[in-house]
Amino acid sequence: MPRIDLHLHSTWSDGTLTPDELVQRARKRGVSVMALCDHDTMDGVPAFLASCRKHSIRGIAGIELSAQYPKEMHILGYRLRPSDEAFERFLETIRRGRTERNEAMCARLRSLGVRITMEDLAEEAGGELIARPHMARVMVSKGYVPDAKTAFMRYIGSSSPAYVERYRPSPGECIGAIRCAGGVAVLAHPFHTADRVDEIRKILAGLKELGLWGVECLSSHHSAEQSFQLLSAAKDLGLYTTAGSDFHEEGVPDIGVDVSEDFLPWARLGVAL
Repeated sequence: MPRIDLHLHSTWSDGTLTPDELVQRARKRGVSVMALCDHDTMDGVPAFLASCRKHSIRGIAGIELSAQYPKEMHILGYRLRPSDEAFERFLETIRRGRTERNEAMCARLRSLGVRITMEDLAEEAGGELIARPHMARVMVSKGYVPDAKTAFMRYIGSSSPAYVERYRPSPGECIGAIRCAGGVAVLAHPFHTADRVDEIRKILAGLKELGLWGVECLSSHHSAEQSFQLLSAAKDLGLYTTAGSDFHEEGVPDIGVDVSEDFLPWARLGVAL
């Protein structure tokens, strides 16, 4: 049974492995095709693709964008043109929103007695993009909380006192930007967007009118029944399907999603297994 993974994160966003470490782990796990989909950045893609070539794995350039919806929606982009100027400007607007949110959250944390700075976060992140998991790791390292889960529950989760919303483009803007950069757009882990499959079908139908190409049907976030429901919805709506672990760090889920042979005709991203 082939093993692929089209949804992976590295240290260029909120993952804990570098692109090369990610590829090496995937090779040990028997992955034959993989995609790097860091949040709001493609800066790790060149190193990722170079490592894929070195280790004889088929690599796909990707990204994950957060869209504003009644509930947050994540949209994956694949096969985008490298260094597309218009897409980079689009990403820069999103990253400015992240920076403004991070500064506001640091201020709220200080008011709660948790003294972390933007410099602390930048050092932890090691790259341009800073996300809430970096805040959680800094809080752990400074002894404010015992683990990242507590940091989210007590301080920085969406219902916690230090949380601040950030700018997110609309789903249509995300899909349009991906398509203008030569890519295809895929709805990530749909059951994070809605709880019921009938709601998801309506969302998918609306997104398809905006240019959605596919849906992430096989995911570590889905039960077997949910995956079956999504595969059925994708077939009915004429959408392609993808599979990914949403791997961020060592633990569960690990890298790699096993797919059956009859799944493969739906996973068309310009590569052959």
